[in-house]
Amino acid sequence: MNTTTNTNTTLETVYEEYNRYIYHLCLKLTRNNTEAEDLMQEVWVKVVRYESYVADVDHIKAWLTTICMNTFRDRYRKNVRRSKYMMNQPDTLDVPVLDLVPNNELSTEAVVEQDAIAQIVQDKIGQLDAIYRNTLLYFYVNQYSLVEIAELMKVSIGTVKSRLFRAKQRLKEMMIADQSSAEVVMPA
Repeated sequence: MNTTTNTNTTLETVYEEYNRYIYHLCLKLTRNNTEAEDLMQEVWVKVVRYESYVADVDHIKAWLTTICMNTFRDRYRKNVRRSKYMMNQPDTLDVPVLDLVPNNELSTEAVVEQDAIAQIVQDKIGQLDAIYRNTLLYFYVNQYSLVEIAELMKVSIGTVKSRLFRAKQRLKEMMIADQSSAEVVMPA
């Protein structure tokens, strides 16, 4: 019972200290009071969900900022997926206009090239050790946060970061070592 009290106290302290900061960050991102409040609520729900990590976080403000940015990015992606037309996008988003324009007209060559590159990368990822492969897939394919991956793999956030770094390095080495993939991915 004592650890629950400490965790709640820690969570309450974090909330009291950073609530205004998170609100202003959300407001800066959305430029809309209602959207900012909704985003802020989602951020705090995630913080509560991962409250067991709060005591282990060295830089609370950076951790909260990352959660906030990822939550905003996820909401933004959902909104873009729902609407293919730029005129239906909110005018208040502080993002580059080109990110809002759907690019549905790729040339046949570009599609074939993308498919070839995707297949080569998938093959190389499949050759990685399971720990590195899973870490890459969780982060880039499933788009889990570092905290979520740490929880899934039952390791620290630092370990997840190390595994991501090593996995990307190993993948790069494998791509360069394979002459056929090096030519496709990194043309001269």
